[in-house]
Amino acid sequence: MAKEKKKSTFGAVLGRMFGIKKKELNFQEEEALQSPGRVTARNFFRRPTAVFGLIVFVLIFALVMIGPYFMPIDLGHSDSNLANIAPGYNMMDVPDEMIKEGIADIVAGQTYGVGLSEAGKIYTWGYTRVSNTIDLKDVPVELTTGEVNVVYMAAGLDHAVAIDEDNNFYFWGNNRLNQDKYQSNAELNRALLMNKLEIKQLEAGNQFSVILDTDGNVYLWGNASNVDLDCRQAEREEEGMSYEPRKYQGNIEKVAVTSNAYVCLLKDGTVAYTGYQKDSPLNVNLPEELKNGSVKVVDIAASSQCVAAVDETGKVWVWGVSTKGEKEVPVMESHPVKLYGGRYHFTALLENGDVISWGDDMYGQASVPGSVQDEQIVDLFCGGYQNYAITADGDIETWGLKGFLCGTDEQGRDVLARIVNGGKTTMTVGAIAVIIATLIGVLLGGLAGYFGGKLDMTISRVAEVVGGMPFLPFALILSAVIPKDVSNIQRVYIIMVVLGVLSWVGTFRLVRAQIFSQREQEYVTAAKALGVKEGTILRKHIIPNVMSVLLVSITLDFATCMLTESTLSYLGFGITAPTPTWGNMLNTCNDSIVIQQYWWRWVFPAAIFGLCTVCINLIGDGLRDAMDPKSNGR
Repeated sequence: MAKEKKKSTFGAVLGRMFGIKKKELNFQEEEALQSPGRVTARNFFRRPTAVFGLIVFVLIFALVMIGPYFMPIDLGHSDSNLANIAPGYNMMDVPDEMIKEGIADIVAGQTYGVGLSEAGKIYTWGYTRVSNTIDLKDVPVELTTGEVNVVYMAAGLDHAVAIDEDNNFYFWGNNRLNQDKYQSNAELNRALLMNKLEIKQLEAGNQFSVILDTDGNVYLWGNASNVDLDCRQAEREEEGMSYEPRKYQGNIEKVAVTSNAYVCLLKDGTVAYTGYQKDSPLNVNLPEELKNGSVKVVDIAASSQCVAAVDETGKVWVWGVSTKGEKEVPVMESHPVKLYGGRYHFTALLENGDVISWGDDMYGQASVPGSVQDEQIVDLFCGGYQNYAITADGDIETWGLKGFLCGTDEQGRDVLARIVNGGKTTMTVGAIAVIIATLIGVLLGGLAGYFGGKLDMTISRVAEVVGGMPFLPFALILSAVIPKDVSNIQRVYIIMVVLGVLSWVGTFRLVRAQIFSQREQEYVTAAKALGVKEGTILRKHIIPNVMSVLLVSITLDFATCMLTESTLSYLGFGITAPTPTWGNMLNTCNDSIVIQQYWWRWVFPAAIFGLCTVCINLIGDGLRDAMDPKSNGR
């Protein structure tokens, strides 16, 4: 017998290892071995719609709970230059045709790039839309065919400019703010008419452009209200505006352009602020060593509000208004020989061929890929949130902002990141609210259903009063009376409590009705006969027997609480921006222009919210059918 038993055990092990099926059980044996939970699970997973709902909901739940750790958001972040960008990942997709022809030059705007090939053709890529009628991809035809020999080009916020070898100017993009009126600069116009202009540098900024000629003169034109353009025309005679920037004309080696100002590297190696705004941080914070010639500067570059300079010893100086870490210059293993500026970051090419970036890294623009360090870099092009490195074999390496999978909103915030973080808030509020409602409903329903009598009558009347209140208007009133100085975190807690306190009536009625039925069952009578206390009977015997029905109710209530929170936020009475929720994201889209032109701002939040709600309802319906004894029939 012992030998047979050992053989049987060994056979069972082999069967489990190699998937050998056991003996088929008959109907009675199978039913005897299955617990109620196992039967429910079997019936649930036999329903394709319920399984689909469960899988999709789990994926969405994992996305919104784990995603914020990989896609954190800065609630104070906004960038008008990235507002209402359509979904796409093409901002740094340099055309293959341009790479094949050879890359001569690249200039980067905030969300787009303009390239000049060795064949003399100009290409554009990325998000080039300026308005409904203006698009930077509409390059003048003669520039795309190589008919003219372009020698300089620049990309600004909303316009681009190119100049050929005969000093002919080409503009495309926005020209409503004098971006193409280069003749408005009298000195530049005079030099062009006399054919005395030899260009050394061309730059474009926020609605203005700058030319530096070989004689060291700077010429500016564009939106005069945006930048101090007229400082080159004549000395300002108004009181307090007697600063004389014209004294630097003829002595300028390089110009660095910020969002609305410019700083110049002079031929003697010093740096000067050449505008007339004396209180500008670019002037006030300019290091004295760079002004008095104590050190010799070899290169300068500008970000949105900062300027960086490298001296002959390899030291990097940064001044201005640093908002994104531009002044946090990293330790460099070699001396930088060339500086480049983006919107909120700087990039340097070192003597040993390495490339290093620092500053804002929200979009990876300050994280140089390892593949760049492994290559021999012969040229760099930087601007906006983009970096392009040209290798010795003609290939191109890029890092920075490639695009947004779900686009951006009206403040330039990533819609996908806000959907993920907003989903966490919405689901958390819904879950906590339904837990509060369930606890109240189960407690009061259990007491009313088990003890009955006056206690039941009292609790039922209270439930009728609460249930008779118009839910949404009452929730709006409670949300409206919340003090305005309450923080968003405190508002989240208050919304959870409000939803929970107002949502328990349905659970109460369900539990009460089920306990009315269960308290007359034989197992309750047997427990009383054995002397079990009534509280223990209610807690350990009756409540577990109504949990199957309660579970379905909880599932459906979860979706309802999510909808209610989003409704409150959509109406402006719930959790307010900048804290994202699916509801207040849709609230910002309550505009016909947004609905028609910026579809991604409402389609993606509405789609994931609708899908999540439908999946929760599918799970609830599947659980209800699985727990129904009639569904177990063969």
